[in-house]
This record gives sequence, C-alpha cells and structure tokens, in this order.
Amino acid sequence: MSAPSLDTSVYLDRVHRVRSAMVDRDVDAVLISVGHDLPYLTGYTAMPLERLTMLVVPRDGEASLLIPELEAARVTEQPGVFDLVPWGETDDPVEIAAGLARAPQRVAIGDQMWARFLVELLPHLPGVEYTRAVDVVGALRRTKDQAEIDALAAAGAAVDLIAGELQRGEIPLVGRTEAEVSAHLGRRIVEEGHQKVNFAIVAAGENAASPHHHAGDRVIRENEIVLCDFGGTMNGYCSDTTRCVVTGEIPADIAEAYAVLHEAQAAGVAAATVGTPCEDVDRVTRKVIAEAGYGEFFIHRTGHGIGLEEHEDPYIVEGNDLPLAAGHAFSVEPGIYVPGKWGMRLEDIAVATDDGPLRLNNSDHDLISV
Repeated sequence: MSAPSLDTSVYLDRVHRVRSAMVDRDVDAVLISVGHDLPYLTGYTAMPLERLTMLVVPRDGEASLLIPELEAARVTEQPGVFDLVPWGETDDPVEIAAGLARAPQRVAIGDQMWARFLVELLPHLPGVEYTRAVDVVGALRRTKDQAEIDALAAAGAAVDLIAGELQRGEIPLVGRTEAEVSAHLGRRIVEEGHQKVNFAIVAAGENAASPHHHAGDRVIRENEIVLCDFGGTMNGYCSDTTRCVVTGEIPADIAEAYAVLHEAQAAGVAAATVGTPCEDVDRVTRKVIAEAGYGEFFIHRTGHGIGLEEHEDPYIVEGNDLPLAAGHAFSVEPGIYVPGKWGMRLEDIAVATDDGPLRLNNSDHDLISV
C-alpha cells in the first residue's frame, strides 16, 4: 500500500525535526527499515522483503534511501529529503548502510527492522551504542498536523456510515454467522473508500465477552447483543469504531450495564483535554465503571493512539503519565465483559485540540434494537 501523497515540503520539515530530536538525544544516525516511520518521513512504503530497504539519516549530511535496484521505480523521489541509493543483487546493502551512517557513535534503530539486518550490521559498526528510533521519531508522529487529522476524520466518517447501516438494521444479522457479517463489514469498508481492511470483529452473545474475538461459524440469534468493532486504512490513515446492537428486545441487565458504559465513554472523551495525562483519562472511564459495580469486567486499557497505524502512541492506560497535546489522536473505548454471558464496548476516535476534545466518530452511541 502506498503512503499518502504529500508535498515535498512536508517531508523536508519532518526530517528537519528528526535531526533536531537527534541533537537533543545525542543520536548520530537514525536507521529505519520497514514499518510506518519510513512512509512518514519519505512517502515510500517498503515491501517486507528479504532485500534490505533502509532510510539512513545522519545527523550531519544528506539522508539516503537505500533500496533494492528492482524496487527503485516504485519510489517517488523527494528532492532534498533523501538521495536514492539503489543496490544491486551482488552488493552488500548492510555494508552500504553502515557507510552511509558516517561513522556514528550512537545509532537509533527502527522498531520494525528485521533482527537479521541488525545482527548483520553489528560487525560493520563496532563499539556503537544502539537505541530505539521511536525515541527520536515517536514524539513527532504522535502529534498529528491538520492534514493528518483531516485524513483520520475522513476515514472515521466512512466507517460511521457503516455503523449507521448496522444500527438501522440494514446489515442482516439474525441467521447469519459472525464470519458472514464480518465479511459484509469488510466489503463495506472497502466500498466506502478504504484501501485495506484492518479488522472486522463480530461477536454475538457470550462471544462478545472476548474483546478480540475472532468471528467464526457461530450463528447470530434473536434477542442477543452483537458487538462490531471494525476499521481499515484509507489513504494511509486508519479508522476504528465499535458499536453494539441487540437483535430484538434489550434485556434489563444489558440495558443497565450499557448505560454505565455510555456514561464512562462520554466521561473519557470529555476528560481528554490538552495537558491531561493519558492515565487520568483511563482513570476517569474506569472510575465510572467500577463505582457501578462492573470494575472487574473492564479488562483492558481505555484506548490507543491511531494514525498511520491502527495502534500507536499515545496509549490511554494507567502508568502512562504523558500529558495529551494538541494533535494527539486516540481511541476512547471502555468495555464491560461478563464471561460466558455477554460483552459490550463503545469506541470513538478523538483528537485533543486547544478547543477541547474532538470526536471523529459520530454514529449513534445508544444501544439500539434491530
């Protein structure tokens, strides 16, 4: 999948900010292979091949995109951002990468680099101290610019249309298997403009008590809750939403629990203001659920960051004292899961802004009978 097409000036600015972060963290070179840091900085998404692709950013000197010669035609060159360095089948790309790093003392390595390439790199750069590139690039990717927020909003609006169809009963449920409904959601995600389906969880009845249930051959029946958590990648940026419906009359115990869940999710979004530590947002949702007596059934963090990846920084979880900043995008998705009986989750993507939290999902938040 190609990365979003942006003006070269965007990538120039991003690489400039990476170099500033390198100075702050005393890093001499950043080496990034497969993963999402690469398209973020270059606009190019590498295929996960045994042939090495590597962006080498020395603190001083030009950045280089080292790429297999047979892949070079796929690259949209970005003048001033990087020099394209194709390598042939008989070349040693790891040795070339080590040379492009310009005799560094401290190197930041991308999290997704294959271990084999790092092992092969070690003898070429003896005595070098290694750290993670996320410490250099991560803070930059965490804070979305307006173009990124617009892309996330467009992806969110697309899945909201599908959630609306689910809530209006336009997606048949009763008598179909979870897998059939999951496939239906996946088709609709693509039809609404996504290039890729990242997931389409469909969990009925007792299966909804498993937060990451894999849709199977379980047939959806009347008068039970159905949890649907789905999203994909649209023009490089991800969507993610969860809505629950009931196929018939809503039982009293489910209605009571869902009212608590609805309150907790709304409180979490409202608490996601600039300057608020991520863990405090988690505490807000958890407090509502715990005080209603369901605390033991909320078994995961409140949320995760989202952008080029469906799960990325910042994570909305106890222990993360990072203050939210304008441009941070993340899910708010508390859940209540009673083993063997039922489960429920309510999820929106939100963005912290100077004007307060901005929801990117706006389909109906009520528990609807279909």
